[in-house]
Amino acid sequence: MAKILVIDDEKSIRETLKEILEYEKHEVELASDGEQGLELFKSDKYDVVLLDIKMPKKDGLEVLDDLLAETTDIPIIMISGHGNIDTAVDSIKKGAYDFIEKPLDLNRLLVTIRNAMDKNSLIKETKTLKKQVNKTYEIIGESAPIQKVRTMIEKVAPTDARVLITGDNGSGKELVARWLHEKSERSSNPFVEVNCAAIPSELIESELFGHEKGAFTSAHKQRKGKFEQAHTGTIFLDEIGDMSLNAQAKVLKALEEKKVSRVGSDKDIHVDVRIIAATNKNLKEEIQKNNFREDLYHRLSVILIHVPSLNDRKDDIPLLAEHFNELICADYGVIKKLITPEAIKELQKINWTGNIREFRNVLERLIILCDKEITGDDVIAYAQPISK
Repeated sequence: MAKILVIDDEKSIRETLKEILEYEKHEVELASDGEQGLELFKSDKYDVVLLDIKMPKKDGLEVLDDLLAETTDIPIIMISGHGNIDTAVDSIKKGAYDFIEKPLDLNRLLVTIRNAMDKNSLIKETKTLKKQVNKTYEIIGESAPIQKVRTMIEKVAPTDARVLITGDNGSGKELVARWLHEKSERSSNPFVEVNCAAIPSELIESELFGHEKGAFTSAHKQRKGKFEQAHTGTIFLDEIGDMSLNAQAKVLKALEEKKVSRVGSDKDIHVDVRIIAATNKNLKEEIQKNNFREDLYHRLSVILIHVPSLNDRKDDIPLLAEHFNELICADYGVIKKLITPEAIKELQKINWTGNIREFRNVLERLIILCDKEITGDDVIAYAQPISK
């Protein structure tokens, strides 16, 4: 149940609220004016605050400002007397959760408190999940090559500049794209990822731009494409070097005109998206082979960020091992394994052709197969079992 702070100068209302809320198994503390309420609020943790608008010394709106200066995470429900409705509406604009008019409808009060608690729980859960996601997509390492990537992200992310990310498979191009989005002004809007290599060439246009009902045999209903889904956010075109020339022409049009048209329609749809692309291919060579449009390349490569391979930053292996050790053990619900210095040395000897993706898989294998610690002999035995 909730811990609730009631701030109201009318004793009868305070006592009534306390009686009702305690009957509902809530814990209740009372304050007879704004100053006392602020002192209690600063000295303890509450789940909900009930705050009267009209009070001596400090009125409710002043107290609301002070409470919101302390935290915006706790829902504040305003109690408004007759004639204070306009003021109550102003309080919502300031950041109050809701208001209830006097005389109090107790059923509505209880529903409002429950809804406020539910909303607060969702907000806390969302923040926790976002922290977990950010940790999962964290860029780990202190080597010079990875520091250069971080510096580029910090400089480029706040802009709307198009970015082309290059690097080997498994090196972490998606991480760079996600952080460019997370650190941009579009971060609260969609991040839409498209793996151009995983979509058949005959379906890539429908995937990117959507289609109208009946546009082709299996188009049973209208469908929004990825560009529309990413409106006001970021679209990440992964492995863009594998995109067909026809689709490339439409992407170029979308870049130039900020418009797309669904397959089976000649109607243009305005889209506001930031485009981040990635490839493991040398696009200049692909241009020479007539596999990639040169004009699209120049449109996409306003900023170039190259992600180093793991073999080019083996000094980061101790940090990466600790990071994945923590994540993987948490996923499995087991105590973190001790990774010995000898194990780290053996990991640094390996030729990581699969880069970070391969490294994570190897760490997971070692965590599953080893006991309390991972030794150098364990790495030799389990890291590359196929070659043994």
